[in-house]
Amino acid sequence: MADYAHAPRPLGGSLVTPVTLLLGVLAAIAGVILLYRFIYGLGAVTNLSDGYPWGIWIAYDVVVGSALACGGYSMALLVYIFNKGEYHPLVRPALLASLFGYTLAGASVIFDLGRWWNVWHIFWPGYAQVNSVMFEVAVCISIYILVMWIEFSPAFLEKFGMRNAQRKLGKVLFFFIALGVLLPSMHQSSLGSLLVIFGQQIHPLWRSGWLLPVLYLTTAILLGFAVVVFEATLSSIGFRRPLETKVLAPLSKIMYGLLVVYLVIRVLDLVFRGALGAAFTASWEAFWFWVEMACFVAPLALMSSARARNSAAKLFIAALLLMLGGFMLRINGFLVGYMTGEGWHYFPSLPELMVTIGLIAFEILAYIVIVKKFPVLPAVQPATR
Repeated sequence: MADYAHAPRPLGGSLVTPVTLLLGVLAAIAGVILLYRFIYGLGAVTNLSDGYPWGIWIAYDVVVGSALACGGYSMALLVYIFNKGEYHPLVRPALLASLFGYTLAGASVIFDLGRWWNVWHIFWPGYAQVNSVMFEVAVCISIYILVMWIEFSPAFLEKFGMRNAQRKLGKVLFFFIALGVLLPSMHQSSLGSLLVIFGQQIHPLWRSGWLLPVLYLTTAILLGFAVVVFEATLSSIGFRRPLETKVLAPLSKIMYGLLVVYLVIRVLDLVFRGALGAAFTASWEAFWFWVEMACFVAPLALMSSARARNSAAKLFIAALLLMLGGFMLRINGFLVGYMTGEGWHYFPSLPELMVTIGLIAFEILAYIVIVKKFPVLPAVQPATR
């Protein structure tokens, strides 16, 4: 039997495997497509139009991608704000997944800008639109990416034996941890505020008004926990390590409570706005709404009892469904439920899809490389009796 020591260690092992080669090829294909896009423009590789100026590169790569990258944020809330130190071994792996997810989400914004060479305008005071929600999102995400790299830097300092620098950083790390909690709280809620601006162009099933920031922030925290369960399980299987069910089971209890809160708010909002009837119409919007709701409701059964929460398989399936639910909530709001008018249609082109797949592949590849070469995952040692 094996147990975990809290001190993280590099996993070691070869970086060249069939999996990493496949991931590298997918990432390289995305890189070639993006090079073509930057030379010949958005129209050369995307199906964007005046009716649909935002496509999958914003809806998934940024809005969904940043939410799925909230594992570090959620664990920081739990460990440093609510003082749940027993979850500390999960912090560094969650932070690693988060910093890659957010870094790629930030880069994805540049892919979608027509005049991408003017991206520096966002940070120049003379061009700043301080009353813009998009400005707040852009600045918060940019600062948060920098904060996460600083938060994760002890892993690099430890690897290269820079103990003195690590100790000095430790004295001020609390400041960056505080920023790491504040900034996602701001921009994840603001991503919901973007739909408020769209007004009547959003289908009633997702036109929740002032509740949209609450719904987006709540699901971002929930997705953060779900991704931690998902990532921990896959890491255990993929790297042939013991399953972390003992520490994940109590975490699922927190997820269960947060999920109940979200569903109550979501349903009551539909009832009080008189929008619930739209869910029972013969439309694609209604169909995808029920798919979304099923992904949120099913985990309630999977995490309903202590016995269920101690099942690694049920926890993994529940986490996967929650991730799909968060994905559908955001895709439905930004694409499926976006009613721009008659005559406009959008479905991602193959190059758009390949870029998104390539970004995911690069994120997974980078995660594998880092955990093999740097101290991220807890070391496995013989259990003491």
